[in-house]
Amino acid sequence: MDETAFELDGDYIELNQLLKLVGMVDSGGAGKALVASGAVRVDGAVELRKTCKIRAGQVVDIDDIRIRVAAA
Repeated sequence: MDETAFELDGDYIELNQLLKLVGMVDSGGAGKALVASGAVRVDGAVELRKTCKIRAGQVVDIDDIRIRVAAA
């Protein structure tokens, strides 16, 4: 599994924007579509809320890619 670290600047980031910023998708709209497809897990559970608030300490998985969110 490939791992990517993302440093959070602020309290949270919306899930679809996180996917865009780490390069998983080209746009926020594509991020929303990916989340809606059921392909994204947050802390091990399927997440269907496109604008779910992701905070430091959480882990997002898409296929064989893991994004660890940490405080800046």
